[in-house]
Amino acid sequence: MRFGFCLGGMNSEPDEAKSAKTGDRQLQVRVATTDEQEWFDQQLREKHYLGPGQPVGDYLRQVVERGGQAVALLVWGPASYALKDRDLWIGWSATTRVERLSLIVQNRRFLLLTPKGSEPNLASQVLGLVLRELAGHWHGEFGYTPLLAETFTDPECFEGTCYKASNWTAVGTSAGYSRHRADFYVANDSPKKLWVRELRAGARGCLRGADLAEEHRGGLRAAPSGTMPLRVAQMGSLLELLRTVPDPRGANTTFRIGPVLTLVAMALMAGRREIAEIARFATTLSQAQRRALCLPRKAGTKAFWSVPGYGVFYQVLTRLDPTCFAEKLSGWLAAQAGTLPLALAMDGKMIRNQVGLLTLADHEDGTPYTVAVIDQKEGTARSEQPSATQAILNGPALDEKLITADALHCQKDTARAIVERGGDYLLQLKGNQPKMHACAQACDLPGSPFLPTPNQDMDASTGGS
Repeated sequence: MRFGFCLGGMNSEPDEAKSAKTGDRQLQVRVATTDEQEWFDQQLREKHYLGPGQPVGDYLRQVVERGGQAVALLVWGPASYALKDRDLWIGWSATTRVERLSLIVQNRRFLLLTPKGSEPNLASQVLGLVLRELAGHWHGEFGYTPLLAETFTDPECFEGTCYKASNWTAVGTSAGYSRHRADFYVANDSPKKLWVRELRAGARGCLRGADLAEEHRGGLRAAPSGTMPLRVAQMGSLLELLRTVPDPRGANTTFRIGPVLTLVAMALMAGRREIAEIARFATTLSQAQRRALCLPRKAGTKAFWSVPGYGVFYQVLTRLDPTCFAEKLSGWLAAQAGTLPLALAMDGKMIRNQVGLLTLADHEDGTPYTVAVIDQKEGTARSEQPSATQAILNGPALDEKLITADALHCQKDTARAIVERGGDYLLQLKGNQPKMHACAQACDLPGSPFLPTPNQDMDASTGGS
């Protein structure tokens, strides 16, 4: 197995202006002072074809000097809210994107103040210097360290040679829309080339990983209401599939089974577990999202679509055949997965002690891979998680996958099923397996590589393949 670490830490050099040698000349970069902002914006107004722009959010102006004379100006601001190619390149979910978007900074303006063509390599030299110091400058101004930089070039006007020379990566293009108001975009018929640059080694993995170093956490933002765990096309395909689940309530219902179960599935993917939480999740949908789910329009209105309340979800979840729902949802998840994740975690959650799902999910963002039903009704075949474990492991292939689970799943049958499906396992070992636990404690082994605290009383973990 391979393990990645996100290494951070601020530059310990005390100099406020960092430097880079270019032949016998020396470049230095610093943050523009408050007194310089009017001059700074005036330079952009006169010499940059886009002008100074409008400051929004966290906004940083940098000045690059040589011998006390300004030779370049750069502006950094918030990243674009949603970029399909960037988001696919990072590999994060919609919710993770919203929470961590501030950890990406966008190069809004880059202006050389020297005569055009007089110094062919100056642009890439400036970018190389600035990128080495950007994280430290940003942390000093806003209290957190970003992980990634992004920018755009117009392919009709610029090749982006300086970005390529300073190790930026071209990951695609924008969709050709400009933000017009707070909640909608208009087509501009001018897609831009999208470039990204990691500001730390392993930054891409950190952006989608489960944990963040302390220096980055100041940039986290709570996901606003209505953030969907699925894209529009995915939501539509899930709706069509779940329409085929038998409705236990009969035919005369206001809210049909397809939209109701789609809301349940999306709420589960967004981390909601109680019926009340699922009902609240439904109320956060925008009118456009409600319309896309084919929810009923409220009588007497032209543009208001209703969502189910607590009672509707309670009736469906307590009377539904959960096995049918889980099988269809698992099939849909497998079809959407594309390339399967390398590490999957197994965990079970109950909805109001009525019905629950045992989920095999991606370690990094919690995206479900497959699910099985669990409940707590006595005398049923699904009354215990270990029974559902066998059902979930008999599903998709686990070739080259690592399955992790807590001590409840530390059973011989579970380990055997994982290996037979082509996977490896890492199972927590506690007192529910007294002989194995005692044997593991008796082994003279070094501390866990995951939790290096050999002097503390810790549970042992076993791995096998």
